[in-house]
Parts: sequence; C-alpha cells; structure tokens
Amino acid sequence: MRQNPSFAMTDVAELRRVIDDNPWVTLVGTGEAGLVASHYAVLLDGDRDDLTIVGHVGRPDDAILGLGERELLVVVQGPHGYVSPSWYGDAAAVPTWNFVSVHLSGVPEILEPEENLRVLDRLVDRFESSFAQPRGMWSPPNDEDFVRRLERGTVGFRLTPTRVDAKRKLSQNRTDDVVDTIIERVEAGASPYVDPRLGAEMRRAHEALRSARRASS
Repeated sequence: MRQNPSFAMTDVAELRRVIDDNPWVTLVGTGEAGLVASHYAVLLDGDRDDLTIVGHVGRPDDAILGLGERELLVVVQGPHGYVSPSWYGDAAAVPTWNFVSVHLSGVPEILEPEENLRVLDRLVDRFESSFAQPRGMWSPPNDEDFVRRLERGTVGFRLTPTRVDAKRKLSQNRTDDVVDTIIERVEAGASPYVDPRLGAEMRRAHEALRSARRASS
C-alpha cells in the first residue's frame, strides 16, 4: 500500500479500534499456484493490548494459504466511499476515494484445538451479542459432539504482526469547509458508493487534526 505521511495511521489504540470495528478481513498468502486469498472474521487477542489477532480458517484453506509456514497478509478494510469532485466547489479537482485500511503481516501461530475452540466461542458470542435472543455456540440444539466436530473442520491461528501498514485517507489535505461539505454529502447519501459509517470516520479524523492545530497555536 503506497504510503503518504499525511494519511499514515500509527496510533495503536486507533488501529485496534479499526480492527475491532471491521472484523471481516481478507487473508492473502502464497500457495503453490501463486497468490491466494480467503475471507474470514477475526478478533483482537483478548489477552494482549497490541495488534495481535486470532481467527480460524476452514480446512483445506490452511494448506492453500500455507498457514503457519509462510507469511500471511491480513487486509482490514474500514469505512470507504467515492468522493465526487463536484463536492469541492469551483476548485479544480478530480474524483477520489476516501478509505481506512490496515494491513497486518506475519507468520501466524497455529492454535491447539482447545484454544481454537475458545476462539470460535468468542467469535460466536461477539456476533450474536447484538441479537435480542443471542444463541451461543453451545446453545441447544448444538451439543458437545457437534461443536467438537465443527472445531475439527477448522484451523485456528494467532497472528502477531511483524509489519503494519495503515492508512486513513479522509480528505486531510482539504480545507475545513470542504471537509464539512464532503461529510454532509456523505451522510446525506449523495453517493451510492459510500459506507454509511464514513462520515463518522471523517469527523473523528478531522476533530483530531483540529485539536492538534488548536494545541499548537
């Protein structure tokens, strides 16, 4: 990912927030036939305060990705969307795409069955928690034999990244009034190609910039 110092993300707390808010990721590895990609949900490791993630893949994706043997790239895609040049007023401008993305690279550790089972349980609890009547992995009619068979069909992993590339391109190079206009258009649904969370992400980034400017003035 081409980096620009103005758009770089380095704050670990912010990176953790983006990962936690966007758990559906792309796993990119190198297989016998070349590059391969799979898509799974991940979680931040509950026992760590860094960028370590845990997750699982279904068999035989572990072999295809070389899980535990070769470097894995995890692409976390945050809110993103198309920005029309018409939103800049009369200034010369071209279309662009605002986005937040985090890339985590490293060789993952393969989890033992019992730890993999705990991770699977956490995943289910995380995504069921928003339902009025959440159903856990162990909830009837699921029984222990069923859950154990499910675990054996997956391979759990833990990835502590040895390289992190993160970018938050949210019109930081634009004036405050233009940024406010873009946020207004985004939140009004002026483009069909916009994640509805993009406006809030832009507000967060620009409030941080404005606070930094006030502190230095």
